Amino acid sequence: MRAPPTASTVAPVPTIAKTASPYPPLNVRVDTPQLSLLGATDDLLERLLPTVRKGVATVPPWPFDDPMSLYKDNPDREWAWLRGIWAGRAKVGDSFWRLYFVVVVDGEPVGMQDLVGIDFATFGTVTTFSWLGTEARGQGLGKEMRQAVLHLAFEGLGAREADSVAYVDNHASNRVSEALGYMPNGVSRSTRRGEAAEEKRWRLTRERWLKGKRDDIELVGVADCLPVLGIRSPRDH
Repeated sequence: MRAPPTASTVAPVPTIAKTASPYPPLNVRVDTPQLSLLGATDDLLERLLPTVRKGVATVPPWPFDDPMSLYKDNPDREWAWLRGIWAGRAKVGDSFWRLYFVVVVDGEPVGMQDLVGIDFATFGTVTTFSWLGTEARGQGLGKEMRQAVLHLAFEGLGAREADSVAYVDNHASNRVSEALGYMPNGVSRSTRRGEAAEEKRWRLTRERWLKGKRDDIELVGVADCLPVLGIRSPRDH
């Protein structure tokens, strides 16, 4: 069992080699005492393929809305997953962007954490999406990686609020939102695996995030990424 981190300890640089990319979003990194979020380069995605190949969602309750490649059978599961990330990386602009991060623990990739902004310059709102391989669950990593990406959103990008949506029976995700200070923000309905299901919506304002802001999370490469996302300065938001 790994010893619990201290407040002053920051995770060492992961052992996975990562060469600087000419595309700034791929150089963004967030380090916490437990894990690192690294811009999802193709090298890192390839390292994560075995986890995707094993299957991320194989038993209910089903966590993802339709369409979702992580429900598919091999080998189309991994092909669709890669195509989705490649397509998302290509759509980044002022009106929409999605930053993809590979979650790395002790030098090994264990899942992904995404950050999405729609008309961010106007609304200053972000949405998060994440998943972990089955072997990495139940260790508190879901909460830690959400805190990491929220630090990037609020401290690094100047977000005004963060939204989260999870199916009512996705207890792990809903517990993370509640623990991090999100407030209930109504319900909605979506489909998963072709069937209707109810979702809980959550909202975290900048003011509530500041009350629990951590001082042991480090950001790397954010300033160079701002122009790509259409952000002149975090203070603009």
